[in-house]
Amino acid sequence: MKRLKILFAALMAWPVLVAAQAYPNKPVRLMVGANAGGGTDIIARMLAEKFNEAFRGASFVVENRPGASNTIAADLTAKAAPDGHTLLVATNTGQAIAPHLIKLAFDPIKDLTPIGLIVTVPNVLVVGSQVPANTVAELLALMRAKPGDFKYASSGVGSTQHIAAEGFNLAAGVKSVHVPYRGSSQAHLDIIGGSVQIMFDTTSSAMGQIKAGKFKPLALTTPTRSAELPQVPTLAEAGVSGFEMSTWYGLFVTAGTPPEVVRRLQGELARILKLTDIQAKLKGLGGEPGNISPEQFAQYNRKEFERFGELIRKAGIKLE
Repeated sequence: MKRLKILFAALMAWPVLVAAQAYPNKPVRLMVGANAGGGTDIIARMLAEKFNEAFRGASFVVENRPGASNTIAADLTAKAAPDGHTLLVATNTGQAIAPHLIKLAFDPIKDLTPIGLIVTVPNVLVVGSQVPANTVAELLALMRAKPGDFKYASSGVGSTQHIAAEGFNLAAGVKSVHVPYRGSSQAHLDIIGGSVQIMFDTTSSAMGQIKAGKFKPLALTTPTRSAELPQVPTLAEAGVSGFEMSTWYGLFVTAGTPPEVVRRLQGELARILKLTDIQAKLKGLGGEPGNISPEQFAQYNRKEFERFGELIRKAGIKLE
């Protein structure tokens, strides 16, 4: 009888083991909820390259599905076959903020399984090079002289850029008009062109434009300065206190994916994040690579969902 029980347990575990060993057996989609060229896309392509190296003979392909504050890509991942062949590079925009503002056809906590935290990056207040302000004080003087004339861009309603800008308006006692886009890369064109003046973009997305001299960074929305932008003060240092904002990027898979596949992905992600070149690239974007366990990330994901839900309710932020 004991031998029969052992044999039965082995037979029950066999499909899971086979699935893990055979994984992946077709191209893997890395879903991104923003346009090509933005911060999420840049990070997803870094991961795709390393996953292709780790899973030899496999194909990890980035698929951009912008819109609805990153939730279109999340919806597709949540409803995909639970076999590990659809992954999501998500941000707290889609996972923790937008679900409190947009009616979704999936549950971001129950329908997506966390693989791990990839990186956390600051949000940075930038203006176009044509805006005659080089400090937060100079920008506020311009905004107070022309109330309502200034426009701020975001990657969508409910994005960290949106929440940060509204927090800035409230803390500084100014008003600016929200212009949402389907991703940061589209917003950049209008900031450079001058039709929109302000953005609280992620450093991962804005760093290229900052280094090219097309954006002027005025302040960071984090408690401390960034090693990549040491000359840029925090908002508190610039005289505006009362709120902070950073953006995190995480990797998720469809809920119900076999545990062995989930563990394999978790292990590979943890290994990739320790690679010297990946550490350098993520830090070059102003970010801090993830260094917490998958279990800790799952807890953090839930806490962020609850934290932003409370913040949005208290601030009365709604769809426009």
